[in-house]
Amino acid sequence: MTFDQAIIVVAISAYIVGALALLNYMLTRNEIAKRLGIPFAALGCAAQFYELVYRGTTTHIWPLTNLYGSLTLFAAMSVAIFIGFALRYDLWFMGGFVLALAAGFGAYSMIWDVGYLPAVPALQSYWIKIHVPLVISAYASFLVAFVSSILYLVKYYGERTLAAETVRPMQTATAGGPNIGALATPRAIIVGDAPNLERAAAGGNTLALWLATLPTLPKLDVITYRIVAVGLPLLSIGIITGAWWAKEAWGAYWQWDPKETAALASWVVYLLYLHLHTRNSWRGLRCAWISVIGFVAIVFCYLGVNIWISGLHSYKV
Repeated sequence: MTFDQAIIVVAISAYIVGALALLNYMLTRNEIAKRLGIPFAALGCAAQFYELVYRGTTTHIWPLTNLYGSLTLFAAMSVAIFIGFALRYDLWFMGGFVLALAAGFGAYSMIWDVGYLPAVPALQSYWIKIHVPLVISAYASFLVAFVSSILYLVKYYGERTLAAETVRPMQTATAGGPNIGALATPRAIIVGDAPNLERAAAGGNTLALWLATLPTLPKLDVITYRIVAVGLPLLSIGIITGAWWAKEAWGAYWQWDPKETAALASWVVYLLYLHLHTRNSWRGLRCAWISVIGFVAIVFCYLGVNIWISGLHSYKV
């Protein structure tokens, strides 16, 4: 194992410890777990950035010329963007999932470590220092938005479950005459169309106790929107700089290469997300699903096209 590989192992280990601690914090709101998880998240992120700098300075080869380097940056930027938003909006409850994904992508990156090989001719351009970091940072933003969308969906469907548990006793009481005990069951008291989590939690419902610790659905929706609003401009500039780079390398701004097409499709999904989020009927549940679909498109664009589909970008970058 080389020194820079050892650094990645340290980063992955830090992410795993941090993920376990922050998952514990999400489930229990134990402040000690939170205080343990935050420094390990920062340690893993710093270690990965240091590995990229170390590799670049010792080999004099730009470290983002292969899938190993770009995956390392992807994991590090995902955690860095998460930490930034967590510090601003107190999102540490999401950290377990973000760090777990970062650890997974970090471990996967080591499969693609081919050593210190010079870049292929098409990559020997100053554009690689602009285009790749922009695109990878956009991907990282969408990973964090994906996690917040998943939590939105978990809370939304969890609240629906609690609501359904209240409807059944109400229906039974109606069919058999007044049943004050059933109507007063605290597992899911409905206010309007949503379960009253406070009363359900007070009644000892485990699901309600956990859901009540998460932000409200509108807040989770706004969090996802703000993260996507960071990622989409980065992806837009990344696509534009990629077109300029393509003009210099291959003589045309756009050739409908599989990677270009997949990037454009991902961009359209997130543009649609931002547009539809302005409409009340789409905000919330529908937009959360669009965010999830968008990240699936990003993963296909980033890994699926590079690995499985032949094209101008099939050199695993």
